[in-house]
Amino acid sequence: MADDLDPIFKALSDSTRRQILDYLKGHPRLTGEIVNQFPEMSRFAVMKHVDVLREVGLVVTRTNGRERINSLNAVPIRLIYERWLHPFSDYWATALLGIKQVSETELPTDPTTLKEP
Repeated sequence: MADDLDPIFKALSDSTRRQILDYLKGHPRLTGEIVNQFPEMSRFAVMKHVDVLREVGLVVTRTNGRERINSLNAVPIRLIYERWLHPFSDYWATALLGIKQVSETELPTDPTTLKEP
């Protein structure tokens, strides 16, 4: 059975694509700026990676004249979070609150009042 998130996971499985997304985290970038980040790769190869990211919705591109401005779209990553990580966050938040409460419990300052186990 195919999963709606499969294409996103497949796109994220490539380290170059993850590096492109990291680069776009800061702010939108021109296509040429992305290409310049990977001098060891051809422009065509970098653009294929950007196209894969665009096809799965991780990158949104708008044009301004001849310029193509690429932006990170975090919605697909949020969908992954909601499905795979969020269900566990309640458990860990409760566990951390329990640790906080135990650590903040005052111990008696008089050692004679301490009970032996």
